[in-house]
Amino acid sequence: MKTIAVIGAGMAGITAARTLMQAGFKVSVFEKSHGPGGRMATRSTPYGSFDHGVQYFTVRDPQFLKAITEVPGTQAICRAWSANAVRVLDPLGRVIEAPLPLREPHFVAAPGMNALLKHWAQPLSDRGCLHLQSQVQFLLHSGKKQWQVVCSDGSEHGAFDGLVLAIPHVQADYLLRQSGSPATGFSGLEQMSHAEVAPCWTLMLAYPLANQPGLSHLGPQWNAARSTHHRIAWICRESSKPGRSSVERWTVQASAEWSQQHLEDESPRVQAKLLKAFAELTGIRAEPGFAQTHLWRYAKTLQAVGKKHLWDPKLQVGVCGDWLLGHRVEDAFVSGLSLALSLADKN
Repeated sequence: MKTIAVIGAGMAGITAARTLMQAGFKVSVFEKSHGPGGRMATRSTPYGSFDHGVQYFTVRDPQFLKAITEVPGTQAICRAWSANAVRVLDPLGRVIEAPLPLREPHFVAAPGMNALLKHWAQPLSDRGCLHLQSQVQFLLHSGKKQWQVVCSDGSEHGAFDGLVLAIPHVQADYLLRQSGSPATGFSGLEQMSHAEVAPCWTLMLAYPLANQPGLSHLGPQWNAARSTHHRIAWICRESSKPGRSSVERWTVQASAEWSQQHLEDESPRVQAKLLKAFAELTGIRAEPGFAQTHLWRYAKTLQAVGKKHLWDPKLQVGVCGDWLLGHRVEDAFVSGLSLALSLADKN
């Protein structure tokens, strides 16, 4: 096997693609968005950036630690973030645990969370292997046991000796079934069905007037909090992270249960409800200068498959992603690396 198509440019996909390229494979990465990152995403606005997906990451796995410390240029991007410790709030915004000590270092990428994967994807981009804004619609299998990738714009790419699907399990399942035979015969479909992943509504708020001279500090003194409020699970002052602009900005992430209940709600309705809950928890009742919502349909893993990756040797198709192991950034890294190393060993 020499040519591989990797679908998805999040942590798992970029890790797998880089490792395969370094092992001598010819790799093509297809990503539906305008840049790599997946949930390690950063939203740019006139008031500064928002990490509206992954808020931070920890480093527990030795291979992930090696990548963070030894890949050239990575240490300059990854910054420690104390978050001014982390509070736990009751539904009325009262601190019930304060501060919650950080059991391990919390890291962010600067100037935004997507900077890490942008950096790691650069060798792929330099070789013309990274295809952005390319949403894969079908997978076609030829009689020569090779695969073609068909994108939503009608473009066809291939032939490929193998496929790596580094996307949420629901999307991987849909793509395989949508593609028909023999993709529907992927041996990992049954195991994939055991995964459970919850959605997450995210609210981004900016208060540019809070930075005017003579104005007092806006809101609480803490920078991050977990919440038992039925609507909100996490609140973070974005401007507290290293390498960010000083404009007062907050990211609010709804609870999994509330997000599921309001999955199909219109964005204005979600924004109004989350803004009300945000005011209750922080005491900030000023009108934001900027407000925007984003829905992550596949955010936090509730039940993982329990394997690092899945691979079908007959079809030469594999899947990887955090949902196989958990919900951490390093789970996605370990999954993508595991699949790539397994293929390298086989070839």
